[in-house]
Amino acid sequence: MASVKKILIADDEPDILEIIQFNLQSEGYEVATAKNGDEAIELAKKFQPDLIILDVMMPGKNGIDVCNILRMQPAFQNTLIIFLSALSDEGTEVRGLETGADDYLTKPISPKILVSKVNALFRRVNKDEVPVLQINDLIIDREKYIIVYKGEEIILARKEFELLALLASRPGKVFLRNEILNQVWGTEVIVGDRTIDVHIRKIRQKLNLDCIRTVKGVGYKFEM
Repeated sequence: MASVKKILIADDEPDILEIIQFNLQSEGYEVATAKNGDEAIELAKKFQPDLIILDVMMPGKNGIDVCNILRMQPAFQNTLIIFLSALSDEGTEVRGLETGADDYLTKPISPKILVSKVNALFRRVNKDEVPVLQINDLIIDREKYIIVYKGEEIILARKEFELLALLASRPGKVFLRNEILNQVWGTEVIVGDRTIDVHIRKIRQKLNLDCIRTVKGVGYKFEM
């Protein structure tokens, strides 16, 4: 029997916390709540959630600060993180994604849609895939979420990892932008046009390897 997934919600608006908590618990998730960034960090360490939903604007440490701090800790490298914010400007969304968030959603959002997006994230994480890819000196271990290049382990955020794994699964194939969005983020998740660009830039920086080629006006392909 599969274990119950645990979700931490951090938001300084009590009404939003209550509504989201009720709907996620009704779906069968175990839910904990925090009212600010500092509380979210401490509770995350104790609760060890599978998914964290963060408001951006919170007292003390904001959501982006919290995401940055957690992503630097090994225990939270692969934890799913969603931003749920009233800030809808592109700059804030890009900053959120660059910290390693798996998705950025804007308020207001209906509880049913939020639950469907959470369900979609967990489905994609749990889908069966070929465990290990090796291309020359690059190893992609899907089971352990580990990247090794020339013997050195490289840490990627979850969506960066999934994007690299998708492109590397068929070297030379040009993946269309819509195809990438559907396979990495899913059809139920709506993300900005720059989402893929942000993640690919981060992958190139972290690997220090020009293995992802941009095919202008079409998409991207993996070449080594």
